[in-house]
Amino acid sequence: MPTAGDAGTDLRWALTRLRGAIDVTAYPLALPGADEARQLGSALRAQLADYLLPRLARLDAPLLVVVGGSTGAGKSTLVNSLVQARVSSVGVLRPTTRSPVLVCSPLDSAWFRQGDLLPGLTRTTSPGDQPDTLHLVTAPALPAGLAFLDAPDIDSVVDANRALAAQLLAAADLWLFVTTAARYADAVPWELLRTARLRGTAIALVLDRVPPAAADEVTAHLAEMLAEHQLDAAPLFVLPETVVDGQGLLPGRLTEPLRSWFGRLAADSEARAAVIRQTLDGAVAALGPAVESLATAADQQANAAQALDERVRSAYRGARRCVEEALRDGRLLRGEVLARWQEFVGTGELFRTLEARVGQLRDRLVAAVTGRPAPNAQLRSAIESQLVTLLRESAATAAEQTAAAWQTHPAGAALLTSELSRPGEDLPERAERLVRDWQRGVLELVRTSGGDKRFVARSAAYAVNATGLAVMIAVFASTAFIPTGLEVAAAGGTTVAAQKVLEAIFGDQATRSLATRARAELLGMVDRLFEEEAARYLARTATAGVDAGHGDQLREAARLVDAARDGADQTAGAEAAR
Repeated sequence: MPTAGDAGTDLRWALTRLRGAIDVTAYPLALPGADEARQLGSALRAQLADYLLPRLARLDAPLLVVVGGSTGAGKSTLVNSLVQARVSSVGVLRPTTRSPVLVCSPLDSAWFRQGDLLPGLTRTTSPGDQPDTLHLVTAPALPAGLAFLDAPDIDSVVDANRALAAQLLAAADLWLFVTTAARYADAVPWELLRTARLRGTAIALVLDRVPPAAADEVTAHLAEMLAEHQLDAAPLFVLPETVVDGQGLLPGRLTEPLRSWFGRLAADSEARAAVIRQTLDGAVAALGPAVESLATAADQQANAAQALDERVRSAYRGARRCVEEALRDGRLLRGEVLARWQEFVGTGELFRTLEARVGQLRDRLVAAVTGRPAPNAQLRSAIESQLVTLLRESAATAAEQTAAAWQTHPAGAALLTSELSRPGEDLPERAERLVRDWQRGVLELVRTSGGDKRFVARSAAYAVNATGLAVMIAVFASTAFIPTGLEVAAAGGTTVAAQKVLEAIFGDQATRSLATRARAELLGMVDRLFEEEAARYLARTATAGVDAGHGDQLREAARLVDAARDGADQTAGAEAAR
């Protein structure tokens, strides 16, 4: 790491960009690993804000030693003894719920008061029990360039204490781990020691309260464990079991080796800088794998959101196909629509006349429509009812299929609500409105398509209504408006009659064009209706805040950090060579 210059500035810029990428990436969908990703993201944000960025901005700031360890290990007593003053209260009851205490030389107090380091903690000069505060204390016996931070217990039964301890350890230039002869093999401390090693954090250890008779055995075992965890290079200080003096301090002769070691570190700026560089470089290097884990989790979120959306679209594409097929195969010409159509067109004798004398149909139709009105209201109502029923059934099926598909997906099951297992409450009204709007559109289509045709002028509104209803019936037949034998059988020959009526008025090509346009308009309106229904589900994934590009953004930000780190290392190497 450089001590100053453009390389350090580039690295700060890259780390700031990485923090921004982490900030905007969320893991809202209930997927395996999402909780871990959220915790990791929170930890990385804290480390960037609490330590990396402030430390890069001031590499010459005092070295911060975070004193951490298990419950009852004697951390506060040790800190008090090292600074030769009772600056940190010793907890009698466990767990001790108090704010962390930072002890520094009076010459260094300004740096810690300004809040660049650990900016999320409110500075205070008096003891308290709020974990979001940092109690600042000065100790004249502590040399400049060195500060101790007494952290909460790493295995506290209080969640906030454990979280704060982990946050403070991530902000350490050097972690002074304190354990006892009775608890040095506990799992929690070793997990944190492993994390510190992977981050490259500088570590020193204190084995406290060691019975004299077991000192050799315990020390040897601890040394073996340190070697197994690749921590055998960390300095180890052993404090025998003893009693404190009237001020609650350990005997000076016992703490002298540790105080001397810290004294030499404080007096040697190059030694302090080496510790800072080791921890800083290790922390930056550890970002790459951690960010890749976040990027992978972000990709999984995006893929899950896409999969859920596709299940929605697939269900409503199926609903659309169901409607289209119903318009093709003649099923809508059965039942009430068929009966009303027969009443509207006339008797069987009229069907025979229409098929035998198409050439005379224009005059016959005009004479009919200018005479008495036909029962078109019942036919129009039957068409509306049939279409509305089809739309409601298709939408209900799509809603059931979507809910079932989401229920089998962990993220989808968490997003489902009871309302999403059925169509929207206002679907019946919207379906009815759609059909009525379509029917009015068909009549307008007939009116405008007739143009200056003689029948429009002579027959007025009834001719348009009658022809429009015939077009609606025709839309219920095959796409090409050429009824098949199956359709004729299903419709009792009425499709042929509808075709002959329209062909007699407009000619064959106009007939096909009207049917095609009316069907396309209906399907377009159906598409919009089902899009509105699908949007109820798509809104659930959209509002979750998943972005398909967040994984790539994280990877790019990490790549820039690596590039800046390489540049900083080269600068540091060049300076060392000079």
